Amino acid sequence: MREFVVGKNDAGQRLDRWLAKNLPVLPAPLAQKYIRLKRVKLNGKGAKRDVRLQAGDQLQLYINDEFFQRPTPENAFLSLYQPKLNILYEDGHILLVDKRPGLVVHPDENERVNTLLTHIQAYLYQKKEWSPYRENSFAPALCNRIDRNTGGIVIAAKTAEGLRVMNQKIKDRELSKYYLCAVHGRMEPREGKLEGYIFKDEVKKQVYVRKRPEPGAKTAITLYKTLAVKNGLSLVECDLITGRTHQIRAQFSAAGHPLVGDGKYGSERDNKKYGRHGQALYSYKLAFRFTTGAGPLEALNGRTFQVERVDFVEEYFGEERGN
Repeated sequence: MREFVVGKNDAGQRLDRWLAKNLPVLPAPLAQKYIRLKRVKLNGKGAKRDVRLQAGDQLQLYINDEFFQRPTPENAFLSLYQPKLNILYEDGHILLVDKRPGLVVHPDENERVNTLLTHIQAYLYQKKEWSPYRENSFAPALCNRIDRNTGGIVIAAKTAEGLRVMNQKIKDRELSKYYLCAVHGRMEPREGKLEGYIFKDEVKKQVYVRKRPEPGAKTAITLYKTLAVKNGLSLVECDLITGRTHQIRAQFSAAGHPLVGDGKYGSERDNKKYGRHGQALYSYKLAFRFTTGAGPLEALNGRTFQVERVDFVEEYFGEERGN
C-alpha cells in the first residue's frame, strides 16, 4: 500500500483524473476497477471515481508496484488493459499471431504502446507467463516482421529456446510463407517466376529491381500463381524463395503489375479508383516442413496455418477466388 496527501494544486480534481495524472501507466479501465473494488481509498474509505479531492485528503492505494513507474518504452505494455491479438496457435514456446494491417510490429519513434510486440507482452504478462520484473526473465521476441500496412502471420517466441530453434529453422528455410496480393492487370503467364536483383536505397527507404547483378544488389526470386481475375485486378499467391525488403511490391511493380493501394511502388491515379490506403498484401499461410530435429518445436512439424479472412480478397474478388 502507498499513501499520498493531496496538495493544493490538486484540490478540486476528480479522483479518477488524479490517478491518471499520477499513475500514467495504469490503464483507465483498470483504475476504474480498482476504485470499484475499494483498492483506492479516500481518507480510509471507498470513494466514487468522480469525487472531488480536497487539499489535505489522504489517499491509500492498494495497487501493484509496477503501476507507480514513469512511462518508458520498456513498460509500455502495462498501459494495455485488454491486449488485442488474433492468435492462430500457441504452445509453451511459440505464438502465431495474425497481425492486422496498420499495426506496427515493434515500437518506434511514432508509436510506443499500440504495437504488436507490446500487445504480446501485455497478453503474456496478464497470463502470468512473463514478467520483466523476474530475475533473468526472457523478453518475448518476434522471429519475423511485417510492414505496417501489410497484414499476416507473425511468429513470436515466448522462450529463449523457442527463439533459437525457430530462427535456425527460418535461416535453413524449413518453413514456407505464402502471401496473397491484389495486383493491377492480368499476369501473363498466369503462373510463373519473378527473378532479378534488388538494390536497397537506405536514404529513400525504397528498393529497386535490376535485371543484372550490380554491387550491393541481392538476388530476389518469387514464385507466383494467379488465383482469380476480376474487374481488371488479379488475385495472386506468392511463394517467397528469397526474403528481401519490399520484394513482392517491387517485383510486381517492375513487371508492370503494381499492388493495389501501394503508394510507394504503385500509381496514385490507379489507387484512387479503389480507395485503398496501404498495399493489398497479406502473409496468409505458413507451412512448417522441418528436415532436422526441432526440439521443443517438434509439434509444429508438418502443420500448416492459414488466416480465415483477408479483407481485399472479399472486397475485390468475392466468389471469384479459385476460378
